[in-house]
Amino acid sequence: MTNSTTTLYGIKNCDTIKKAKKWLEQNNIDYTFHDYRTDGLTENLLTTFEAELGWESLLNKRGTTFRQLDDSQKESLERDPALALMLAQPAMIKRPVLVTNSQYHLGFKTAQYQVIFEK
Repeated sequence: MTNSTTTLYGIKNCDTIKKAKKWLEQNNIDYTFHDYRTDGLTENLLTTFEAELGWESLLNKRGTTFRQLDDSQKESLERDPALALMLAQPAMIKRPVLVTNSQYHLGFKTAQYQVIFEK
């Protein structure tokens, strides 16, 4: 038994979040789920994600919210405005963000999680 804490961050109705949660449960990995919509997203948490993963990696460019921005907003997007958008609309954050053993990971792929949780 490990004393590490694993937290999965995202939005509960996201298909990728559902896959990640299912994988964690099937592999008997204890975790806490933090839903941006119900548990909130603080500027401090977002800047921690940004410091660990980079704002460009965090920004979900395939999501509806990003696609609804006008072209000039997309083309001129820099760190601070991007963080402000993600803070105001957490759906713009690529999902999931997984934090385990003080390591930050972005996205979900079965092979990726197998490596992260190798025993």
